[in-house]
Amino acid sequence: MSLDLSPVDFMVDYLERAFPTRQMRVFTDDTGTPRSEPMTDDHGNPVYNPHAEAARARLIEHICALPPIASALDGLLEHFGHDHVAEVTGRTKRLVSTGGGAQKLESRSTRSSQADAAAFMAGTKRVLVFSDAGGTGRSYHASLDVVNQEQRVHFLLEPGWRADRAIQGLGRTHRTHQASSPLFRPVTTDCKGELRFTSTIARRLDSLGALTRGQRQTGGQNLFDPADNLESEYACAALTSWFHLLVNGRLQSVSFTEFEVLTGLELTDKDGILKEDLPPIQRWLNRLLALPIDLQNRIFDEFLTLVETRVTAARDAGRLDVGVETMLVDDATILEDTVLRTDPLSGATSHLLTIEVARRRTPVSLERILRIADGDDKSEFLINGKSGKVALQVQARSLMEEKDGTPIPRVELMRPTRREYQRVADMFETAWKPISREEFSKRWAAEAEEAAQTLERETIRIATGLLLPIWSALPSDHLIVNRIATADGRSWLGRMVYDEHVAHLYTKLGVDRADNLPADQIAKSVLSGRSVDLVRPFAMTLKRAIVNGKPRIELVGVPAAQLPWLKSRGAFTEIIQFRTRVFLPVADAEAILGRLTDRT
Repeated sequence: MSLDLSPVDFMVDYLERAFPTRQMRVFTDDTGTPRSEPMTDDHGNPVYNPHAEAARARLIEHICALPPIASALDGLLEHFGHDHVAEVTGRTKRLVSTGGGAQKLESRSTRSSQADAAAFMAGTKRVLVFSDAGGTGRSYHASLDVVNQEQRVHFLLEPGWRADRAIQGLGRTHRTHQASSPLFRPVTTDCKGELRFTSTIARRLDSLGALTRGQRQTGGQNLFDPADNLESEYACAALTSWFHLLVNGRLQSVSFTEFEVLTGLELTDKDGILKEDLPPIQRWLNRLLALPIDLQNRIFDEFLTLVETRVTAARDAGRLDVGVETMLVDDATILEDTVLRTDPLSGATSHLLTIEVARRRTPVSLERILRIADGDDKSEFLINGKSGKVALQVQARSLMEEKDGTPIPRVELMRPTRREYQRVADMFETAWKPISREEFSKRWAAEAEEAAQTLERETIRIATGLLLPIWSALPSDHLIVNRIATADGRSWLGRMVYDEHVAHLYTKLGVDRADNLPADQIAKSVLSGRSVDLVRPFAMTLKRAIVNGKPRIELVGVPAAQLPWLKSRGAFTEIIQFRTRVFLPVADAEAILGRLTDRT
């Protein structure tokens, strides 16, 4: 006995009632506008189009001849076998294969779901499928108290309309007291309209904050790229640019008139000028879901290109807020601890820590990179003619000029321990060149092995402690918050501070340490646009000045009597608007600063 639980009967019933078979008559109204109306015969009976009726009959015949398509749940059970899959859902009956193509109807109860969940946590069933009904009040993480402590790979399938339920489901496999954190894998098709749902989940993950450990990173867990959140400030700004390009006829996906007709969104006023009150991105996304799949994909490709352009610009400028990023290191040693501020009431302190960290990179294996190459027909094996390093070149999402809509093609270079993006036009000026698969595999394996065995050391600075009172003094162009965690359980949480920020930070907080900094750090800080106050050899301020379109390092507040001494140390003067100004040559700034502060 074979049971067919597919919705074919509903589809046939829908086609019989809703398929357009009525013959229409075209006429012209009083204004000269062509219109149509259903046609009737001389006796008032409706007239049907025989070609449309034949087309409906052929479609029904084809649908009834198709084999039933199993649901995602039944497909998983059929593929892996009911004895290997733990099902924790709310359904009370299911079809079970008995061999030879036969099936039987099996009843399930709450106790059946509990037994399956226990079997998964005990490791006797390796696959778990749970729904909203099966996720309430349960935990499926790699708990240290259960037998099955293997890392979970959580596939998010059919997230639905409610992001809070999807987030709740993600939290079932990510808990405290676990052997390892899960890998989240959202599953979508090539229909770009599904991004509407995953975007909502990404937005909610960013706004909900911590799921378990009290830090923003646990909300998103880097599950989504910032460009995946289609309701972020970058996406909203990109949509405004998309509207302008559409009205100006700069897009290739759809014309302005066609878009208005298909979506019903009015973007211009009666004078043809773009409205100030444009449709919000939520309404725009919902209207796109009603468009044909191919048109959806073309529009989304152009829109996501604009989003990626803005996110990339924010990332390059250091303004992209990605929350707290955890830096896992093998060892960390505090080299210097400078107190930046002490609160007069509570006594709480703010510190600038100089930490030397040592960590091993986790390189991409050769097997994985070859699978990526085989799955992309446009991938290419490259080698750098100067360094001898190899990389896999794959297609990356293009950028777009927001003024005229010109696409900027990019490629992604995947290397054993990192990845980087290059514009296609810039690749011709680099030392990358093609290499054979065999030579690539040999060199990649060698680089990956070397990276896995090498303990890299670097010195970083992090502002920690009571940060709110000094937040405005910290660099505003690098909003990076890191948690440095060592293998032995030590951790530090704070804002990253780079070399060019240190001198300016000391100056703003009144810390008498700028004079003791290396000359190269002072020069970097000044050339990056941050002023630095020095008290030795006398009180003065170093800042960047633009003269004749070129940057200079200017010394402000210099006593007139000290001009000959400064000039003897390498500085030079220039009278600009009847005022003598003192500058340092940019090329020799570090050496001169060393001499000015009694460094040789």
